[in-house]
Amino acid sequence: MAKNNHSKKNETPENTDAAADTEIIDDAEAAEDNPDPVKALEDSLKAEQDKYLRLAAEYDNYRRRNQKERENLYTDVRSDTITKLLPVYDNLERALGQQTEDAAFFKGVEMTMAQLKEILESIGVSEIPTVGQTFDPSLHNAVLHIDDENYGDNEIVEEFQKGFKLGDKVIRFSMVKVAN
Repeated sequence: MAKNNHSKKNETPENTDAAADTEIIDDAEAAEDNPDPVKALEDSLKAEQDKYLRLAAEYDNYRRRNQKERENLYTDVRSDTITKLLPVYDNLERALGQQTEDAAFFKGVEMTMAQLKEILESIGVSEIPTVGQTFDPSLHNAVLHIDDENYGDNEIVEEFQKGFKLGDKVIRFSMVKVAN
């Protein structure tokens, strides 16, 4: 019991007033640091929402960029494959330009060429128009130039090699002769 009395002895009105004063000072300092706790929580919530929106936007941009890269890769692979087949097209075209006495052979080459054209068209490959068209450096490659008054300015007069497009992408430029 002496201990209880001793502890009560230390709790004199003077000691309890000092403790209360310290608590009041601590509360006042806390109030100065953060005058409105609701405002602080709202600010914190806004900051977290902003972080969330930025992260969501970054993810959306990443997803779009990744989708576009996949589509470009698919288009690049298709155009590379078609580019490797174009020499076959050129050889069949040359074979059709040669005279032959074997009608069955000529008919076979003609049918093979028609089938190849059909396949190319079905996958979106189209020939670039040339003879009679105006020269366009984004579609044609001029390898010869002539001056002839019978033709218009920058008119294509002869095609040496066919050009092809896959959709809007040129996969091989047409080699042409241009007048004037």
